[in-house]
Amino acid sequence: MTPRIEDYALIGDLQTGALVGRNGSVDWLCLPRFDSGACFAALLGDEDNGHWRIAPRSTGSTGVCTRRAYAGESLVLETYWETATGTVKVIDFMPQRDKAPDLMRIVEGVSGSVEMSSVLRLRFDFGNIVPWMRRSHGHRVAVAGPDSVWLRSEPPVRTWGQQFSTCSSFTVAEGESVAFVLTWHASHSPRPKLIDPHKALEHTLADWAKWAARCTYRGRHRQAVMRSLITLKALTYAPTGGIVAALTTSLPEELGGVRNWDYRYCWLRDSTLTLGAMIAAGYLKEARAWRNWLLRAVAGDPSDLQIMYGLAGERRLPETELEWLAGYESSRPVRTGNAAVRQRQIDVYGEVIDSLRVAREAGLDDKPHAWNLQLSLLGFLESAWREPDEGLWEVRGERRHFVHSKVMAWVAADRAVRTLEENPSLPGDAERWRTMRDAVHAEVCERGYDPGRNTFTQYYGSRELDASTLLIVRTGFLPPDDPRVAGTVDAVRSELAADGLVRRYSTAGASVDGLPGEEGAFVACSFWLVDALLRTGRRTEAEELFERLLELRNDVGLLAEEYDPVAGRQLGNYPQAFSHIGLVNSAVDLALWEAAG
Repeated sequence: MTPRIEDYALIGDLQTGALVGRNGSVDWLCLPRFDSGACFAALLGDEDNGHWRIAPRSTGSTGVCTRRAYAGESLVLETYWETATGTVKVIDFMPQRDKAPDLMRIVEGVSGSVEMSSVLRLRFDFGNIVPWMRRSHGHRVAVAGPDSVWLRSEPPVRTWGQQFSTCSSFTVAEGESVAFVLTWHASHSPRPKLIDPHKALEHTLADWAKWAARCTYRGRHRQAVMRSLITLKALTYAPTGGIVAALTTSLPEELGGVRNWDYRYCWLRDSTLTLGAMIAAGYLKEARAWRNWLLRAVAGDPSDLQIMYGLAGERRLPETELEWLAGYESSRPVRTGNAAVRQRQIDVYGEVIDSLRVAREAGLDDKPHAWNLQLSLLGFLESAWREPDEGLWEVRGERRHFVHSKVMAWVAADRAVRTLEENPSLPGDAERWRTMRDAVHAEVCERGYDPGRNTFTQYYGSRELDASTLLIVRTGFLPPDDPRVAGTVDAVRSELAADGLVRRYSTAGASVDGLPGEEGAFVACSFWLVDALLRTGRRTEAEELFERLLELRNDVGLLAEEYDPVAGRQLGNYPQAFSHIGLVNSAVDLALWEAAG
């Protein structure tokens, strides 16, 4: 039986991460980076595509744990198993690495005595390559091409090979422990220095406690906010400051469907909201690292600005289908890379310029070249905003004049005007950008608004709606008391929402995205509805919806990209940064409004 997406918990070392199921199996892990090939890919296939399960022998291959939780405000997962003979705790974590990534699993006896089983199937290249296994100095070593993995246990346990897997059995009694360490390194390099797993656990808990103590948010729902911030930190590639959209690729937006994409990259569309969340919680160091990643990634010809980049700002992310993987619950194809990288999305220019203004307002040290970069982007956008594009949602249909794209072009010009008004010593023609701002505003209000229904639409001339129009009030394009804002909020609630859960747009009939099938409610859009309700004076409704959205999280506080309200389960890539960013920003906004009375 395939575990549900929400059955998984996240662990990581700020350069990659793993998903651990309630059945004790690690079913997803890419090494050595988020965007590397997976050595455990059972999530997108079956056990023969790689996994590592540690559980009581009495539970068989499908039993699930009794309970689990993170240790305090950390990314250290504690899973408890209560059996007829006793109780054990499995501690899963990845310490912040020195040179090589380590996955550590410590089994501790809590009471009685429990016979345990470990089954490790390493499959490199997303489950495609069975490595050669051998023994060396009492350890198991797996090698195939550029990858090498070492497995050791402390104390040593009985281990044998079986059906291209490494199996271990051992018994733990109260007060006893057995620790497993799995270490990756490039096969042409020497084995990394051995790390004491128990000391590594102490250091990992201390590192997370120190990081969590920096949080300045003290409003309501702090526990939920803190877990989302920890998740965002876990999705950060520490060497560069880039934040991946999700840990996974190809988890479906519709079970059995084709809407399966690779989200292990960094999207510019997340930039402003990400910075806002970090700054609001007091994480200026992380905000600065993300801002610096942004400046490096977008440097170059403004006409070549991409919607996403690799962890270090890589531009080439070719899309490939992995035909040997059956897909999560038969959802194919399984893809790596993302062809949307070549799309034209006008809104990203506004996102970048707005992000840099947010950073400036927060007091982050200003980079001398940042303003010149913004002027260059504006110079290109001055004419480009009039062109159609693929829009925020990366549709694979024809280009159109999407309303959100135009609104973000207005944001770009507006932020430039405001920056020049506040900093008259900066070079730039405020009147030029004011003229552009006014032109964009007038066109959107004329061509992107349906007066008969009192709502902004998805694109010029369309009757379809789009959840991104909820951001019109957040961006300042129109004031909260404008009747067109309230009308748009009401229309989205009426046509795109069910029980407060908002779909991005309609996928019925000849959908704008050019793809077959349906999708679930988009979690981030549902948080946008919270924000829009709050800003339009419907605070009670906003608070009720926020509470409803908190219920979508799994038992360890994680959210995927989407939610299926009919089946009552999470959908899409997981955990999703955009969803957790939405949670943090909505919580902060609600706390500010509460404080203001």
